[in-house]
Amino acid sequence: MKRFIAFLAAVMILCGCREGTEEMTQDEKEVYALFETMQKAMVEKDLDTLYAIVTEDKTFTHMSGKKQTKEEFFGEIADGTLNYYGYHIHDPRVTVTGDHATFSAVVTLDAKVYGMKGSWTLATRQNFIRTEDGWKICN
Repeated sequence: MKRFIAFLAAVMILCGCREGTEEMTQDEKEVYALFETMQKAMVEKDLDTLYAIVTEDKTFTHMSGKKQTKEEFFGEIADGTLNYYGYHIHDPRVTVTGDHATFSAVVTLDAKVYGMKGSWTLATRQNFIRTEDGWKICN
């Protein structure tokens, strides 16, 4: 998985597909790539990838303030309660300190959530931890 994330980061940068990544370190690029991997997995309903890149204790908070365990959140993706169609990441910022990282950006999501279809632009902040298997998304 770690090699895949690094490869994805390199390809996206070479293709010019990543806004604001030109000056990032390798660790910062890997964290950015992992965040994008999560977004793509949500769109594709790829639960295997989602479970692989998120720590066991991770919780998610919706824009409404609703908190969910990863099992609840991924379950709603799987059953169609949450449907993600696309995303765009604006102004990404990655800070790496040792084995911890923070990703922040403004993300526009095209989705149908709880029966409401639309495009939402949200300030996003995710934490990451470096593990033996590479970076993972954590609380």
